[in-house]
Amino acid sequence: MAIFLGVDTGGTFTDAVLLDDSAERVVASAKALTSRPDLATGIGGAIDAVLAQAPDLPPSGIAMVSLSTTLATNALVEGQGAPAALVLIGFAPGDSARAGLGDALAGDPLIEIAGGHNHAGSEAQPLDLSALATALDALPPGISAVAVTSRFATRNPTHEVEARALIRARTGLPVTCSHELSAGLNGPKRALTALLNARLIAMIDRLVRACETHLGARGIDAPLMVVRGDGALVSAALVRERPIETILSGPAASIAGAAWLTGATEALVSDIGGTTTDVCILRDGRPAIDPEGARVGGWRTMVEAVAMRTTGLGGDSEVHVLAGLESGLHLGPRRVMPLSLAAHLHADLVHRVLDTALGRDPAPEDSWRIALPLFTQVPPGLPMREATLAERLTAGPLRQSDLILARVEAPALTRLVQRGLVLMSGPTPTDAAHVLDRQTGFDREAARKALTLLARQRGGNGERLATDAEGMARRIVDQLTTQTVDCLLETAFAEDQTDWNDPPEDLARHPLTRAALLRRDSGLVRLQARLGVPVIGLGASAGCWYGAVGDRLGCAMLVPEHAGVANAVGAVVGQVSMHVEGQVTSPAPGEFLAHLAAGPRRFAAPDPAVQALEADLALEARRRAQAAGVADPRLTVARDDAGAEVEGQRVLIEIRLRVTASGRPRIATG
Repeated sequence: MAIFLGVDTGGTFTDAVLLDDSAERVVASAKALTSRPDLATGIGGAIDAVLAQAPDLPPSGIAMVSLSTTLATNALVEGQGAPAALVLIGFAPGDSARAGLGDALAGDPLIEIAGGHNHAGSEAQPLDLSALATALDALPPGISAVAVTSRFATRNPTHEVEARALIRARTGLPVTCSHELSAGLNGPKRALTALLNARLIAMIDRLVRACETHLGARGIDAPLMVVRGDGALVSAALVRERPIETILSGPAASIAGAAWLTGATEALVSDIGGTTTDVCILRDGRPAIDPEGARVGGWRTMVEAVAMRTTGLGGDSEVHVLAGLESGLHLGPRRVMPLSLAAHLHADLVHRVLDTALGRDPAPEDSWRIALPLFTQVPPGLPMREATLAERLTAGPLRQSDLILARVEAPALTRLVQRGLVLMSGPTPTDAAHVLDRQTGFDREAARKALTLLARQRGGNGERLATDAEGMARRIVDQLTTQTVDCLLETAFAEDQTDWNDPPEDLARHPLTRAALLRRDSGLVRLQARLGVPVIGLGASAGCWYGAVGDRLGCAMLVPEHAGVANAVGAVVGQVSMHVEGQVTSPAPGEFLAHLAAGPRRFAAPDPAVQALEADLALEARRRAQAAGVADPRLTVARDDAGAEVEGQRVLIEIRLRVTASGRPRIATG
């Protein structure tokens, strides 16, 4: 009997499951609150809780541990991450504004130096290491990592490799090279992917280290794997270097878990967490892969991942009151701590703040919203105003009106939130579920007080938002249903690829679509619409919301028994799958370049070039798979030839090879 331990760390909860691989059944499952800034507490709590349900299981009885996480996804959705510097080598002026790089940098250092290669892999300019050294010495404090992108590095990576060596020697910081993340030619997009990867290194390293430390304390010596964004497993060592590959890790694991738990082969999978709702299509029991690269938080990366629509909608989404006469609501995309949870953790402070605010009608929001620090000491490298606020928070959470003492400090608090250093509290769907007795576990009375305060606010029409806390809770739940329905419809319309010119977002919200979902059975025009496949609802709170979603969409709604820990289940049912890509190009008639790891190599015919490239890629793919614990990986090769018609003859332009090494990871034998 092989017992696997699956762990999933989300924005709110950390889940753990024990799965009997031979019997294909969940032995035990447990949850703990995700702890910040020290993730070890939440991970340890979840692991200890699930092991307590199997007291006769010795540490040597666990054959493999696998970890999935939504932390990287959440960080990108919320615009968070540690400060990182970006080095661009050989790019033209203005290239840094493409692919959203300017917005992604958000004030972090940009170093532009001479160097780079041309499309054939030949050096375009010498690499200016002297300019790089000078710029590195001028980096501000607090930089956590450096990303390096050189022009045409996927055709010749030598300048990225040389720059990495200098950066490591001069700063000691982790370095991300873009050619190791993607074989694509789009330089600015590769730079964006490398920059986001660099921002995530410290976060994912803390996560893996926390898991490894607790496993060691429990005497568990099984291999530790991590779920990649395409659902495959990779070693913990590899994911420390390439954490961006874990974006959509949690959703990818949830899809694998959904298929395993339900046996469904055709469905929409909708996973609601604390921060996001992730929707994917299950076809023939497998998720679709996004051919354009993962898109998360507004960024289109070059990371291979499941084709997923990620929306900033979760149980902990902030409730916004829209301007206008209708006084509507909108949820997300920012996550806040539910006041029911804040009171669960800091009862005296939260109830004192809420009770004081209830004595005023209406009470300003800053008088009952609380800032919670995700640090114990002032983080280094903060600007003066941010450091001032951080110093005030070292004693613990503060009411916003007690933290912000001058108007000019408000933007500094926003920046601390964006950097993931401070979490604000506020009313959320989780609070609404507690008020309506759909959820338990946190402080229901604090939730009722918070929604009473929110209900007293007046909309653009001058009326109160609701008469009481229960009415406010129902409005929030209705809005969550509406936004979830929209997200599912967007995914369905995008998959159908209809002849309409409207984008899926507009079709989902079209008045005719909304009317058809009401299934009107009278009138001259009768419209009906429904989803043609079932929806699998996942997440700890799926049972609270998804019944109404299924009714609205006229489809079957499947919420499996272990829906709340589907990510942790999916974390241990996957395989290792390592992909390596390369190209053979033809810059001139009778000349073929195989772009190898050591640089381009010339051939007079295509077949020898392809053979050399395949051998080079196979070596690297096998090495990566074996490093991930696959003793004897299976190799598969995919080839794609690109050409053009020139004067009536077919001319070869490029041959792209993709070598995949896959297999089950090594498991401990005791």
